[in-house]
Amino acid sequence: MAPTQVKKICCIGAGYVGGPTCAVIALKCPNIIVTIVDLNQARIDAWNSPTFDLPIYEPGLEDVIREARGRNLFFTTEVDKAIDEADLIFVSVNTPTKKSGVGKGFAADLNYIELATRQIARIATTSKIVVEKSTVPCRTAESMRTILDANSRPGVHFDILSNPEFLAEGTAIADLFAPDRVLIGSLQTEEGKKASAALSAVYNNWVPTDRILTVGLWSSELSKLAANAMLAQRISSINALSAICEATGANIDEVAYAVGKDSRIGPKFLKASVGFGGSCFQKDILNLVYLSETLHLPEVAAYWKAVVDMNEYQKNRFSSNIVKTLFSTVTNKKIAVLGFAFKKDTGDTRESASITLINNFFQEAANVTVYDPEVKEAQIWQDLTENGGDLAAYKKKITISNSALEACEGAAAIVIATEWDEFRTLDWTAVHSKMSKPAFVFDGRLILDAPALRAIGFSVHQIGSGWPSL
Repeated sequence: MAPTQVKKICCIGAGYVGGPTCAVIALKCPNIIVTIVDLNQARIDAWNSPTFDLPIYEPGLEDVIREARGRNLFFTTEVDKAIDEADLIFVSVNTPTKKSGVGKGFAADLNYIELATRQIARIATTSKIVVEKSTVPCRTAESMRTILDANSRPGVHFDILSNPEFLAEGTAIADLFAPDRVLIGSLQTEEGKKASAALSAVYNNWVPTDRILTVGLWSSELSKLAANAMLAQRISSINALSAICEATGANIDEVAYAVGKDSRIGPKFLKASVGFGGSCFQKDILNLVYLSETLHLPEVAAYWKAVVDMNEYQKNRFSSNIVKTLFSTVTNKKIAVLGFAFKKDTGDTRESASITLINNFFQEAANVTVYDPEVKEAQIWQDLTENGGDLAAYKKKITISNSALEACEGAAAIVIATEWDEFRTLDWTAVHSKMSKPAFVFDGRLILDAPALRAIGFSVHQIGSGWPSL
């Protein structure tokens, strides 16, 4: 029988989910020893940095680490030891979209999930609760159960739970401190319910009972995909309407405001932009598309696929409109791209719209300068060349700048690609004085005061509010 009281937790995976989640658990549960493990020594060294140069940027995270690390929170590469000592194990490893084989481009690659599960089965000498924390396809727990049952030691029992994360990068710590809900899925057996109660008791240290939802295992797995798909759907819907606004002279902010006043709809996730990014939305929707296809539901698959297609259309439409506005050529023109992270208050660049925009400008032979307050230069080069691009060729046309003002100097156009607060408060008069004329600003995040910028002398084009020069 798996333990009913959790005294030691092991988290396999020290990334964007495992690190912050289990750090907050340690902070809120000082009576529980929490050990976060990863095979990446450099990542663990960063988590253990004496100067708190952490591997990810998240507001409030450093304060959590400062208080809990060394008390009851530990980061290590000693995976086997942590597994063997734990009562409960979070599996929080990467589940990227497959790049080859069956389901290429759609299905989740569960290789790391399988490796972690096999390691748990091989090492564990006592019964454990194993918790899916990674985003996985529906019924992944069934595969994990098969591996654990076939490879475990005699007398060792495993209960599997699903406990998906619903964090928004940039507000992850606040989300963890006061979650909308904590979802725990289990088999509806006596053993499954006891394991669910054990994990619920951990969260009950700071989360009210009415916010802890206990459901069936498969419902929990699917709920994570469903939540991300529906959020992304809202973004693609408002972005599709932004194209209509630009063609008709309507204003997308006004349309979104009016629509959001409908109590059946509400205002959240109705902000037009150059497109959604991040590690979850596209990956999870494509996973849902693949699941629908394998269940012989082609119409359902096509419906969700359209959400991703619209997102790609929005990014390419935006960059195409920029080229057209700049007299249909950007060859050797300098374009400043402000923001490389996929959203503000994070250093995460996965599926960032900036990658598409910069690559499109590069193909048009533009000279591009890039500035982001949190993303490191090495990460930018890695993302731009991920699909086989020639780094030397990129460095001839692309420059990484140390400030927004430096990036804009001599530029013909500025592209706002991430809604960092510092871009709202730039000295735009000073920026205008350093640009070539006419000076264009393309606001892909709807964060700027367009009339004020036009008064300075800028030609301003905001997504969803018309492109006067077209």
